[in-house]
This record gives sequence, structure tokens and C-alpha cells, in this order.
Amino acid sequence: MDINKIIENLKNNNMDAYYVTNKAEALALTEKLLKKGDTISCGGSVTLSEVGIDKLMRNGDYNFLDRSKPGLTADQIDEIYAKTFTADAYLCSANALTEKGELINVDGRANRVSAITYGPKSVICVVGVNKIVKDIKEGFRRVKTVAAPLNTKRLGCNTPCAKTGVCIAVDGDIADGCMSDQRICASYVICGRQRLVNRIKVIIVDEKLGY
Repeated sequence: MDINKIIENLKNNNMDAYYVTNKAEALALTEKLLKKGDTISCGGSVTLSEVGIDKLMRNGDYNFLDRSKPGLTADQIDEIYAKTFTADAYLCSANALTEKGELINVDGRANRVSAITYGPKSVICVVGVNKIVKDIKEGFRRVKTVAAPLNTKRLGCNTPCAKTGVCIAVDGDIADGCMSDQRICASYVICGRQRLVNRIKVIIVDEKLGY
């Protein structure tokens, strides 16, 4: 794995890219990429929590559109999802990052992949080295064998992969899978070369983070 080459490929794809050695450096860089007073939002992410970015977002320096705030109704959460499209910055991780500098993400409700692809002025994506894969095919296999099973288990979803630890269609086509209404693999997005230069910023962290 050549991190410098991956950084180069991300930049060639019009995504800004950074490499840091640990969570503390990732947190400091994230804070540097934000401005006090920014309206910010985020996707559900174990990585953001492990890095400490969840606490950063709630420290009072930002107008945080917090969909995890206790007591919110379903309508209020939907309203936050809608407001996210006009945010200054959106923070997230990725399900996989290819060596060619492509981001792979799969969503259940598509609020996260929607914000990554359109709306917020800036997208800050924090990715541990454990999510780096050779190519798109390997990236979606990672979703079916690692990201989706662990996230469905974490979220308490009633899906086959939550019970077995692997998608029932691991060797099928990308979108093949179960018929559960709680399936989190519904919308598939690959971010290749971008038209808006440096809107997406990828921070690669030399640690294993998230799923």
C-alpha cells in the first residue's frame, strides 16, 4: 500500500487529501478545516466518535445540526437531513477508499451519501487505513463482509448479516442482498473524479478506525 500514491490519486480526482499518523492529528486537522460559526452536520460514524470529532462538533463553536440529539421526533430528524444540504461542512467517514482514489459508500436511507455527493459546501471524510482497498470490487466486498454486518449489529437491525457476519449475497452483484426492511445497503455511491475541486477533503489516518 502506497499512501503517497493514494494521496496523489485523490488529488488527481479533484479531492483534497491529507495523511496523519494518529487520531489526535486527525482531530486537530478537522478543527483546522472548520471555521467557528460554521453550520455543520454529519453522518452516523464510528470513526468520527473514535477520533473525538463528535465532541468537537458539540463544543459550542459551531451551529451543529445534530440528528442524534435526545428527544427528536422523526419529523425533526427529517428536517435536519433537509437542512444539511445547505450546511457549510459535512463530516463523515467512508466504507472504503480505493488505491485509485475513489470513495465507496453504501447507505440505508441515503441521507449520508446524498450529502457527500451534493449540498454542503465542504465534505470532510476521515478514513482509517483499514478501509483502504485495492479497487472498487474489493471495496464492495468489504461492505458485504465488514462494514454492513458490523453496522447492522451495532444498530440492532434485523438482517441476516447482523446474525451471520456476512451478506447472503457476498459473491453476487454489488446491489444483491437480503429483502429485510431494515437492510442498510440500499443506495450505493462511488465518488470518482469530482467537478467541484477540493469540495471533498479526505483525511487518511494511519490507524484502524471504524467499520
